[in-house]
Amino acid sequence: MPFSVSWHTLLDELDDLPGGATLITPLSHNRFQVTDVQEQRVVIEFLDRDIDETQPLQREQFETLFRRITEEPGGFELDRLPADADPYPAVLSLHPRFEIDADRGVIVEKEGPTTSQLLDAETEPESDDQERTEPDLDVYADALLLVDALERHDVTTLEEVDTDALVNIYTLLSDVQRNANDLRQDVADVLLNRLHHDRPVSGPFGSVQRTSRQNRTLKDEEVVVETLEDAGIDRERILGVDRSKVDEALEVTEVAESDVYEIETSEYVRKAEVDEERKETRLQGLKDQLAASEEEGAEELREEIEDLEARIDDLTSFRTGAEVSD
Repeated sequence: MPFSVSWHTLLDELDDLPGGATLITPLSHNRFQVTDVQEQRVVIEFLDRDIDETQPLQREQFETLFRRITEEPGGFELDRLPADADPYPAVLSLHPRFEIDADRGVIVEKEGPTTSQLLDAETEPESDDQERTEPDLDVYADALLLVDALERHDVTTLEEVDTDALVNIYTLLSDVQRNANDLRQDVADVLLNRLHHDRPVSGPFGSVQRTSRQNRTLKDEEVVVETLEDAGIDRERILGVDRSKVDEALEVTEVAESDVYEIETSEYVRKAEVDEERKETRLQGLKDQLAASEEEGAEELREEIEDLEARIDDLTSFRTGAEVSD
């Protein structure tokens, strides 16, 4: 099928988009909307950007992407896109014959029904009006207790805070840090399977990107020595002091540790234990307070509604009476 036919099919699909329809780029996961459809270009507007929010997408670039896809039997790899071309496959996915395979990181041409990058109600970002539920997470409970402690004490002047309060705050900070790191790692493991490139993926509060690093561990000592000796490096140049062997030697000799180590002592605070029962009691009290606040707010709202309805009834009654008297 020639590109001109596919292009006009795509333009028809864009013209049929409902107002406010939102798409998402497959690599950077930026949300955008189509604001103008022309014969030679499509104009989009990003929803998560403060600058450069508008971008025209040229027909020639769509044609280039179309050629690349149709020439690749397994689909065109999205990682090969230029940095500013991320929206093109998202728009092209509206065509009934093109689909983005996020798991493989490619856009492919298909004969049957396809899916697009058009967001629906289930995939749109959560709104502030969405009903909230209490997560069953340790970090949530500890963070709630920490917020309560921080609200009760002026931590901007720590020297004036009582010792027992400081102990509580330190304990909670330690628990939040540990549990937050555990949850952070769980989130990172899931994100890692969704990022197919080294470009940032943006969210309302920030962005992340897939990176890599190498951890080096020396091979067997003799293998290393022989390899470097074969390369012309003297054995003496690479053999050093093995700390573990030094410690073993100290255990069987009269040599003092300070004779072979530079020792520097530093003081620090370490969490010794946690009173989980007290934490749970306080946490339940905070939850009860929050629930009571919500019920109080709901009751105030009901009273306001009833008052408004009463006023409407009064106004309606007044008008009806006036009409009768006339």
